[in-house]
Amino acid sequence: MDEWESKLQKMTMMNENVTSLAGVPSWMLVLLKKVLQLKNAKTIDEVWPNLEVYFHGGVSFTPYKEQFRQLFNNDKINYIQMYSASEGFFGIQDVPGRNDMLLMLDYGIFYEFIPIEDVGLEDPRVYNLSEVKTGVNYAMVITTNAGLWRYQIGDTVQFTDTNPYRIIVSGRTKHFINVFGEEVMVHNTDQAIFKACEKTQAMVSDYTVAPVYMNETSGSHEWLIEFEKEPDDFAYFVKELDASLKQLNSDYEAKRYNDYVLKSPIVKLLPKGSFYNWLKSNNRLGGQFKVPRLNNGREFVDSISKSVL
Repeated sequence: MDEWESKLQKMTMMNENVTSLAGVPSWMLVLLKKVLQLKNAKTIDEVWPNLEVYFHGGVSFTPYKEQFRQLFNNDKINYIQMYSASEGFFGIQDVPGRNDMLLMLDYGIFYEFIPIEDVGLEDPRVYNLSEVKTGVNYAMVITTNAGLWRYQIGDTVQFTDTNPYRIIVSGRTKHFINVFGEEVMVHNTDQAIFKACEKTQAMVSDYTVAPVYMNETSGSHEWLIEFEKEPDDFAYFVKELDASLKQLNSDYEAKRYNDYVLKSPIVKLLPKGSFYNWLKSNNRLGGQFKVPRLNNGREFVDSISKSVL
């Protein structure tokens, strides 16, 4: 079925013994909340008591972890991350509790890696697996036995280990902020959101971030955040968000020093349903579409702000 909302209605009406789920976390939450609403239940274990595993991917699970824990209300649920796309199957979380994935080397894919700072250059540096280093952001390039030749899939990865090769997906080659030399990637903002939520008992549904361009003195970052549960103290949330990002990213910390280059982030609360309605108005409903987390320009932030603020 092509039309997302009709498909959603069909899925929520089924009466099956569901034991496993797979999908993008942001869209899976939409489905699960619809199920609870239709079944007049408080938690998913009331509807699907035999559910035992959720396979997730597409976006980071970190900002959504607490929401799933509360919705499932079942400590026996296994959460397993997978890294797959139309172009191939790349990684599997093979060790419970780790946030990285084993890079799959025997699935008919030859891997190459371009340092993120070289992406877009006419003659970039390109490394094979024997040359990669941990902690470096690389754009992944694949050649496959399905016919792709040195194809850049648009994702950036970091190696956490090289024996065996383990990776995290750190972001997208087009989704980052580096207007002021801060080099902020999606995995930085996901972790910062998670830490700030922990400190303030908040839960985030979705968010996006863009630069506020420099005036006579300094610039900033503008965050649009939709909360499932708002923080107890919003000012403290903003403070912790900024502090966590400084801790996670030394380049951001350097640019925030004394507000010389970057001022404190501007954080705006969006009404519930804002991102869903924005995606719907742009014909982007469904698991193949995600809210753009970061952008070096302001087109997404301005478009969302115009539609909901």
